[in-house]
Amino acid sequence: MYVITNGKIVTQAGVVEQHSILIENERIVDIRKNTALPQKDCNLIVIDAKGGWIMPGFIDLHSDYIEKIAAPRPTSLIDFELALYEAERELLTHGITTMFHSLSLSGKTVFKENPIRNSENVVKLLDLINESNYKAHLIHHRMHLRYEIDNFSQLELVKSLLRTGKIQLFSLMDHTPGQGQYRDLETYRLILAGYHGGDTQKTNRILANAMTAEKLTLEDLTELAELASKNDIPVASHDDDTVEKLDIVEQLHSSISEFPITLEIAAEAKARGLATVGGAPNVLLGKSHAGNLSVKEAVQENLIDILCSDYYPAAMLHAVFTLWREGILELSEAVKLVTQNPAKAVGIDHEVGSIAVGKMADLLIVDYAGNQVPVVTHTFVKGVLVNETTYRI
Repeated sequence: MYVITNGKIVTQAGVVEQHSILIENERIVDIRKNTALPQKDCNLIVIDAKGGWIMPGFIDLHSDYIEKIAAPRPTSLIDFELALYEAERELLTHGITTMFHSLSLSGKTVFKENPIRNSENVVKLLDLINESNYKAHLIHHRMHLRYEIDNFSQLELVKSLLRTGKIQLFSLMDHTPGQGQYRDLETYRLILAGYHGGDTQKTNRILANAMTAEKLTLEDLTELAELASKNDIPVASHDDDTVEKLDIVEQLHSSISEFPITLEIAAEAKARGLATVGGAPNVLLGKSHAGNLSVKEAVQENLIDILCSDYYPAAMLHAVFTLWREGILELSEAVKLVTQNPAKAVGIDHEVGSIAVGKMADLLIVDYAGNQVPVVTHTFVKGVLVNETTYRI
């Protein structure tokens, strides 16, 4: 049995002090006043939070970070199992205890080639993520399959993957220019030019081809969405930018809207009952890297339900504290963006995402280091202390 004491417990209702958390057999078995702690015995391990915050472990619904670990260079593929183990050792230090690895099945790319995104490697990583549930690992690994809708060649593969039971979240992506994330063609052109050495002629040729790319039909998309729904896989839309797109999103049984492009569309998505997702790096930067919605502003307007790390895992913790210290949200509400709300969106909130008796003991202790830099000092997963960090003075 573990007892975590001398900390500020971040619950769904607010921050509770002068209480301790008791953990036994993977679960939170009690939350009681410090004056009512059990007597010392040889089986009791006391963890002193030293005044830090005790929070639920973070749940990251959208991150392609594993791609950077497995393929640090376009021509360098690291052993995938090694990459998974190395990734989790870093993720838990950022407070992420459940990671939905967002593996992308994309067609021909106009940006930098990414070997992880070919079908053979996606399937290989998917199998390793699934097998991790039956092996010794530090965090919970889950699969978020992202499918680019101009990738005709993989349609049958995606159908078969949705039937396997190995996918926990499915999103339909469209990164073609002129809509969604790249609705601003000049921004797209600048990004494209950066990847192709500023060659204007080549950039214009690629842009013209990309804008006329053929995409899956609504019939194809509906079949995929219904297959996901039949297998209890939540469906997410991506880069929603118009009311008309939201109409289609609803037809496709989507319950999550990732990265709505404008405040107006985020508001409409929420009005339709979709859980809205914003990028935590956007909060730190104060803007989108592609010139779209400001997540901080959207949170102020109560239009974002969930924060994900997207491409920078450290951002989740720092975004939470940024929103709190700038007075945008109470700490307990900011923490919900990376715990309770994502858990609810994918149907795992009965197990994780909040601190309550009976819940899985996925917990963090967070304190300040340096000039009020929030850091994770302890990480518990399924009631096991999997990481402890001590900052020297």
